[in-house]
Amino acid sequence: MENCIKKILILVDVQNVYYTTRQAFSRNFDYNAFWAQATSGRDVVKAIAYAVDRGDQKQQAFQKILRAIGFEVKLKPFIQRADGSAKGDWDVGITIDALEESADVDVVVLVSGDGDFSILVDKLRTAKGKRVEIYGVQALTAKSLMDAANQFIPIEGELLLG
Repeated sequence: MENCIKKILILVDVQNVYYTTRQAFSRNFDYNAFWAQATSGRDVVKAIAYAVDRGDQKQQAFQKILRAIGFEVKLKPFIQRADGSAKGDWDVGITIDALEESADVDVVVLVSGDGDFSILVDKLRTAKGKRVEIYGVQALTAKSLMDAANQFIPIEGELLLG
């Protein structure tokens, strides 16, 4: 008999989820509650959290928590531009990993509201035959991203701390 436990890949756009949950709810994303919900009855092949490294202790403690939950943490240096704006975008890295790491999974779970991922999600679903689930703050998630996914799960209630 064939094993029907789904193999999943989890990709978390840490900056996006941090800023959208703060903006919409003035609260933080509950990574433990998310992990319990997203992985229930499933086999996690790989889970990656993409963050910007500012080098401060609070952030290093947060990264340690993510690793303890089960995430591989990929860091990109925080870059402050001369005009005061910041750069710390992981879109290309997330896209490359999604395409490379999804070969042996049934489901790709992406935590982000960024509409730039619509093309990626559509490609994973249609060309690669993957089920794609998006977790995002509903009011701040691009409609194109929600529409491209098999399922959109709003970040609210039990997925928020405090």
